[in-house]
Amino acid sequence: MKSNNIKIGTRGSQLALYQANKVKDAIEENFKDVTAEIVVIQTKGDKILDVSLSKIGDKGLFTKELEVALINKEVDMAVHSLKDLPTFFPEGLELGGVLKRAEVRDALVSKNGKTLSQLGANDVIATSSLRRRAQLLAYNPDFKIVDIRGNMNTRLLKMDNGHCDAMIMAATGLQRLGLDDRITEIIDPEIMVPAVSQGAIGIEIRENDEVIQTIINGINYEETMLVTTAERAFLRSMEGGCQIPIGCYSVISDNKFSFTGLVADLKGEISIRVSSTGELENAKEIALDVSKQMVAKGATEILEEIRNNPN
Repeated sequence: MKSNNIKIGTRGSQLALYQANKVKDAIEENFKDVTAEIVVIQTKGDKILDVSLSKIGDKGLFTKELEVALINKEVDMAVHSLKDLPTFFPEGLELGGVLKRAEVRDALVSKNGKTLSQLGANDVIATSSLRRRAQLLAYNPDFKIVDIRGNMNTRLLKMDNGHCDAMIMAATGLQRLGLDDRITEIIDPEIMVPAVSQGAIGIEIRENDEVIQTIINGINYEETMLVTTAERAFLRSMEGGCQIPIGCYSVISDNKFSFTGLVADLKGEISIRVSSTGELENAKEIALDVSKQMVAKGATEILEEIRNNPN
């Protein structure tokens, strides 16, 4: 690789390309002598669209092929939705940096304009996330929930064609694609705790690649890196993944860091939620303390039951 010509690996969806181009633009804006090329790589999660995510398994579902290309030096970095990136990296790879975090919360997209509180037993709500499913059932056990796969536009089209009456999606994905007008409401984290690192774009690189690390250091957003590192430490300590009903919500105010963690069973009948606040510089320690408190309250048993009986 020449230091003035780098390759950025990404999935090929419209949202993934938006994120990769955000990284490309940031690099070329901050390093005038560097040009970046987008390299599209299809992942297992892109190929299998007729099976629910929870049944496929989640380790590297949307990242493995990108990581292989990175290890083989076919690309110089891989751009991910950070919520999709496992907390354990293949040998030789690491999280190099992140861009500034966007909207963290989930959004309700409703075909008929109903808000979450207006939806009832006769309305079908679609989501591919066990975390969202569990929290929807905790909010209203009468909800009828169905699975849905595909990119954002595909899912919206499915809803419009009668697959469901409403969907839960990451608000930031809709906003990044200019689909703000499809958002019926942003859901309060008191009702729907977001996914770990939701709204953040992560940049994975090879360890000890000083040239690339120098470039990433120039575009890394330190506050987002600090907070998402804390959130990912929480997820790792809970031995969770993106297809387990686990989430967290971080708030920064006046150098204070407030962290809420959530674990729920698949039916939404049991949930453990713990919050803690401290200094921002201690974000990781605060998140890990919340994890310990949740384990003491029985979170491990809930997660083990889900792993042993995923359906």
